[in-house]
Amino acid sequence: MNQHKRKKLKPVNVIDNRLLTSGVHYISIEKNCEFKAGQVIAIALNPNDEPRLYSIASGTNKKYISILFDIKLGGELTPPLSKVKSGDTVFISEPFGKFLCADKPATWIATGTGIAPFLSIIESGQNKNIKLLHGARTLDKFFFQEYLYEQLGDYYLRFCTTESNERTIDGRLTDYLKNSKKLPTNNKYYLCGSSQMVIDVREILISKGIPFDNIIAEIYF
Repeated sequence: MNQHKRKKLKPVNVIDNRLLTSGVHYISIEKNCEFKAGQVIAIALNPNDEPRLYSIASGTNKKYISILFDIKLGGELTPPLSKVKSGDTVFISEPFGKFLCADKPATWIATGTGIAPFLSIIESGQNKNIKLLHGARTLDKFFFQEYLYEQLGDYYLRFCTTESNERTIDGRLTDYLKNSKKLPTNNKYYLCGSSQMVIDVREILISKGIPFDNIIAEIYF
């Protein structure tokens, strides 16, 4: 975290705080600089606090920057961050990071709020030649699913482990990958989610013949 603490934090105003489902918020703040889809920002409630990293969850063409997060019980940032309202001040760094998707065939893999950078990339107009696999425990955790389905159609696959409907696949996305007879070995695979998901999916992909260098991961905070 020292690298991130060295980044200068600047004050910006909160524009909106939307509760998407229990414990999950989508917060929009002033856009004080340009960014690339897939990048992250460091954010804190006070300039001397240790910041946390969040993927930007809005397109580069928007007039605001948004982040998507769930409340971590006992956490230092997310419980008070979930209570901010329009006009409040938070402190953010300039955007940075290399989780940038090239305009080439790719498979995107996300769990829960790990959908954030992919939402930014799609809102920025980069939705060609990709398949998105999104895993969640419950149906209400497929954030912005209607928009994603509108943009990707049948190339947006949802995997749910505890509930089901006609638009989801029962079970874990890792089971889907394990049972896939052939995965495109020339594709780039972008992973965003918990550290355990990234570890599990990376092992599966490598076992399927995907070169290590074709797997790009973002551990989601």
